[in-house]
Amino acid sequence: MNVYDFDNTIYKGESALDFFFFYIKKTPWLVKHLPRVFYALYKYKRGRLTVEQALAQYAGFVEKYLKNIDDLGADAKEFWDGHMKNIKPFYKELQREDDVIVTASPENTMREICSRLGIRHCVGSLIDEETGKITRLCMRSHKIPAFLEAFPEAHVDNFYTDSPKNDAPLIEMADHAFVVKGNKITQIK
Repeated sequence: MNVYDFDNTIYKGESALDFFFFYIKKTPWLVKHLPRVFYALYKYKRGRLTVEQALAQYAGFVEKYLKNIDDLGADAKEFWDGHMKNIKPFYKELQREDDVIVTASPENTMREICSRLGIRHCVGSLIDEETGKITRLCMRSHKIPAFLEAFPEAHVDNFYTDSPKNDAPLIEMADHAFVVKGNKITQIK
């Protein structure tokens, strides 16, 4: 099977950040949280934010906001209507029936894009839509247990990522690994 990270790998950009901007248009008061969001993203990209720290620092705010979203599925459809253009063209050339996306993005919002792309399997962060609670944050080393829970017998032929440092455990698991920068793909294993 081929396994892909999503943000900055198949998707040009950070989909969670793009979702945040999508919700700013719906609820403009969120703009006051931009510095906090950018700071968290900076720390995440630099490897200075653990999953536990992210949950402790940001989960309460995110949960409170998510709990008040009327229809996350409808919002995801509207979001992906405007963001399909960010799917990198190389993906369709490499796509296989058994592809799996492993991402920090919530499965709730990923279902729509996976359906549109014909991807049957996605392992991501989990959010209880009734309570807004984040029940699994699928980042860095936490991707492995989430992936193995869904695919305990999996054999990963190829793994694609934009961040070898953050996805090192999945690289180790794969026969071959590739780094995606823009539309350029470089084999690293």
